[in-house]
Amino acid sequence: MDNVSNTVLITKAEVREKIMLFEEKLGQLPDARFGDNAAPLKHTFADGMYIREIFMPKGMLLTSKIHKKLHPYFVLQGDVSVMTDDGIIRIKAPYWGMTTPGTKRILYIHEDTVWVTVHATKSKNLKTIEKKIIAKTFEEVPQINKEEYLRIKEAV
Repeated sequence: MDNVSNTVLITKAEVREKIMLFEEKLGQLPDARFGDNAAPLKHTFADGMYIREIFMPKGMLLTSKIHKKLHPYFVLQGDVSVMTDDGIIRIKAPYWGMTTPGTKRILYIHEDTVWVTVHATKSKNLKTIEKKIIAKTFEEVPQINKEEYLRIKEAV
């Protein structure tokens, strides 16, 4: 019998397309909540930093926004499965990582979770900050060259 692999190869672009389709279908559910109303947020400002904290209750299924900038994130409490165009991981607090440009996540919350992101900015205006750090589409994400991408991924 031949060694046949069941591996399916899919490109990052195809995964991103599937994540967007999933988000669209999720948004059609009767109890769907959108944007910053989906889960409680806490906004804190420090010297040149915006700290965004989100509380996600157990059982929640959600998608994140599309990130434009490299920034750290911290899971302070909880247990969450995360899917991106890089694959699926399960994160249990305490944990920290780096969000790379173009990241959009599907998250399933196994236990109440507190997730914090930190962004470099001098602004304290949330709308201004969001325009700088969040993209509405993947096409809005600043393109980085392959060497820069590999440097970022190596740092993560």
